[in-house]
Amino acid sequence: MLSRKSYLFTMHRAAVATLFGALIPGLSGVLPVAAQPSNPVAASAAAAQDWRRGAVCYEVFVRSFYDSNGDGVGDLNGLIQKLDYINDGTPDSRRDLGARCIWLMPIAESPSYHGYDVTDYYRVDREYGTNEDFRRLIAEAHRRGIRVLVDLVLNHASSEHPAFEEAQRDPASPFRRWFRWLPAHPGVKNQWGGDNWHRSSVRGDYYYGFFWSGMPDLNYETPAVREEAKKISRFWLTEMGADGFRLDAIAHLVEEGQTIKHAPGIHPVLRDYASYIRRIAPQAFTIGEVWDSTGAMLAYYPDQLDAYFAFEVSDSIVAAVRTGSAKTLLPPVLRLQRALPAERWGTFLRNHDQTRTLTALGGDTARARVAATLLLTLPGLPFVYYGEELGMTGDKPDERLRTPMHWRRERAGGFTTGRAWQALQPDSLTANVAAQDRDPRSLLNFYRRLIHLRAGNPALASGKMIELEATSGAVAAFLRREGDRAVLVASNLGSAPLHGVRVSSAEWVLRPGRYVPKDLLTRRAAVPMRVGRDGRIRSQVVLSVLRPMSAYVFELERQGR
Repeated sequence: MLSRKSYLFTMHRAAVATLFGALIPGLSGVLPVAAQPSNPVAASAAAAQDWRRGAVCYEVFVRSFYDSNGDGVGDLNGLIQKLDYINDGTPDSRRDLGARCIWLMPIAESPSYHGYDVTDYYRVDREYGTNEDFRRLIAEAHRRGIRVLVDLVLNHASSEHPAFEEAQRDPASPFRRWFRWLPAHPGVKNQWGGDNWHRSSVRGDYYYGFFWSGMPDLNYETPAVREEAKKISRFWLTEMGADGFRLDAIAHLVEEGQTIKHAPGIHPVLRDYASYIRRIAPQAFTIGEVWDSTGAMLAYYPDQLDAYFAFEVSDSIVAAVRTGSAKTLLPPVLRLQRALPAERWGTFLRNHDQTRTLTALGGDTARARVAATLLLTLPGLPFVYYGEELGMTGDKPDERLRTPMHWRRERAGGFTTGRAWQALQPDSLTANVAAQDRDPRSLLNFYRRLIHLRAGNPALASGKMIELEATSGAVAAFLRREGDRAVLVASNLGSAPLHGVRVSSAEWVLRPGRYVPKDLLTRRAAVPMRVGRDGRIRSQVVLSVLRPMSAYVFELERQGR
C-alpha cells in the first residue's frame, strides 16, 4: 500500500483539480457572492436555530473516542457505536448525556494525528473511515436528535497539500497566489516573539505560516481562495449532510502588514462567507474560534458567523473555582448578555488546546462539580470536551490533552482491542464510563442531571441572568428568569463552610410575594424567601449553611403575596 505522501505525489495533478477545483475563470462555475438573506430566509434560519435553547454540545476527537476495528485509532464507525452515550434519542432517558450536537475535531485527510493540516478537504481521513461512513454518522446522529458540526480549517492548509507543493515548485502557477511569499526573510518576528516566515526547501524563498511550517496560511486577498472556502463548505453541508462548522483560528484569517491577528480585512471576508452559508443552508450553524478577550470577540458581531467561543467566560469560571473568589466570575457574562442573545456565544470549561479541568483544579472533584454547575446554569451555548464529564485529566503537550476515552476498567480502557495510538491517562481505572455509570453520585451522573435539567427548565434554557449580591466574596449567586419561571444558583467557591450567607438584588427582579426554593439537584426545600413590593430580594438567607466547594440550584416557586 502506498504511503500518504507517495499517494499524494502519484495523484498530484488529479488532486489539484479535484481538491481545489479549476482556478481559471470560465473553467469553473464559481458561484456569485451571496447577498444578505431576505427576511423569509432570515426567519427560516432563526426558526432552525431553536434547537440551541437549552442545548449542550459535546466536543469529540474521533481519533480518541472509540476504535471499531482494533487498529488503535478511533474512527467514525466507533463514534456511531457510541452515539447512545451522547444522546440515545429517547426524551425521557437519563442514561445518556443528552447533548444535542457534537463538534468533531478535524476529520479531513491529513498527515498529522490532529488533522489541522489538511491535504484533501473533500475526503474523510482514511484512518477514520470513508465519506460514506460520515454520511451514515449523520443519519444515525439525526435519528437521535444530534446535530453534527465539522471542524473546518480555512486559515491554512498542509505543506503537503498538492496545491502548495505546486506553488513551491512553480512561481508561475496560479496556486502561487493562494499563499503568501517573500524572496527573503523580512527579519521580523511577531508580537509574541515567534517566527511566521519559513524557508522553502524547494526554491529557498519564504512562505507565511502563523502556526507552523507544516501549515502555510491561505491568502484571502486572492478571490479564488475565498471561493474555494465556499465550495468546501457547500460540499460538507449539501453533499455530506453536516449541520454546520466550528471554524478554526479565524482571528488570523487575514494579515495586513504587521497586523496578523484581528486585521480589519477579516470582517468583510467573514461577512461574505456567512452570507453565502445562510443562502445555501439557512439551517446551518457556524461558530468561530476567536481566542481573546470578550471585547476582541465582540468585534466579530453582529453579521458574521452565528456564534463565537467565549474564552474569557471559560477562564473566569475556572479561575473563580480555583481561587475561591467570585469577584470576576460574572462580569464577562453580563457584558455578553447586554450585547447579544445567549445562543450567540459558546461557553465551555476547557477544550482540546487547554489543560483539562480536573488537572487545572488540582485534582479536586468537588471543585470540578462546581465548575460544571456554573457552566451548565449560566447563559450561552455550553460545550463539553469529551471525558470532562468523567474527570479525565491531561496537561501539555497537546497529545496528552487528547488521550483515548476511558470506557471500561481494562487494558486500553475499552477504547480499542489493539494498542491505543496514545497511552491512556493513569486515572483510567477509576475515571471511566462503566464505573461511574453505576454510581449515582459520580461526576458522570452529575453532568447527566445538569444537562437534562438545563434542557427541561425554561429559566435555565433561555432565561435572563440577574446578578445577586452576596454577603460573602466566596459566594457566586445569580438568578435565571424566563417569564414567571425563576431559578436561583448559589455556589460556595471557598474551602470552608459558610453560615447565614444572605443574598440581595436590585429592584424588579421578581414579582412581589413569598417564594419557596426547591433544590433541583437534591429535591430539598430551603429557607422561604420574601420579595418586596419593589420586586427586590432584600438580605435573604437561602440555606443556613453553604457547604465548602458546593453549588446549589433552586427553583423559586411563588406562593402568593
